[in-house]
Amino acid sequence: MEYGAFVLAFVAGNVNAVGLMGFKHQSISHLSGTATLLGTGLSQGTLSSTLHLLGILLSFLFGAAISGVFLSSDSLKLGRHYDTLLVFEGSLLLASIYFLNNGSLLGHYTASAACGLQNALASSYSGAVVRTTHVTGIFTDLGLMLGAKLRGGQFDKRKALLFVLIIFGFILGGTLGAYLFSLWQFFALGLPAMICFLLAIGYRVYRAAARRNLRVS
Repeated sequence: MEYGAFVLAFVAGNVNAVGLMGFKHQSISHLSGTATLLGTGLSQGTLSSTLHLLGILLSFLFGAAISGVFLSSDSLKLGRHYDTLLVFEGSLLLASIYFLNNGSLLGHYTASAACGLQNALASSYSGAVVRTTHVTGIFTDLGLMLGAKLRGGQFDKRKALLFVLIIFGFILGGTLGAYLFSLWQFFALGLPAMICFLLAIGYRVYRAAARRNLRVS
């Protein structure tokens, strides 16, 4: 779980960096800033910008809904359709490359849908709600844990490690994403797409091996 969360956070940081550098400095992997911009657009009456931002929000929602179709609960469980959803995410990112290189706003929407899909993959694990496309909640939960420790409470090292890995993965993904965008422009999204496909293959192999072990035992 820790390794998977790190890699998914890396993917989200990478996509978000490309969004910030290539989508008019607009975040993609989380929606707080986008929702704020939508509010300011409504107040200023800029219809085209407002509709575009609304499209970003709805695309994220659509991506999360795709995960909801395949996942029946929010707990991590072997055998669920994680590999299928990762293939969907990678395909959406590849579609983003095509649309963006052709000057189409559809690329913004497919990238946002990919992030919404990934964020909905998050599971309850070790008492924590895992979100890999943004780190605001992660910092909040980590701060609460540190505060509890200072007042003499328990400190869950396993959960803390998970949070630190997500933070580090997101930052590292953003660093590499910015660098690759300076070299390849929107083709930089090819890296997170490829990682999604490799994760899907790795998960399918792992699931098959686990099932074989269960049959043997």
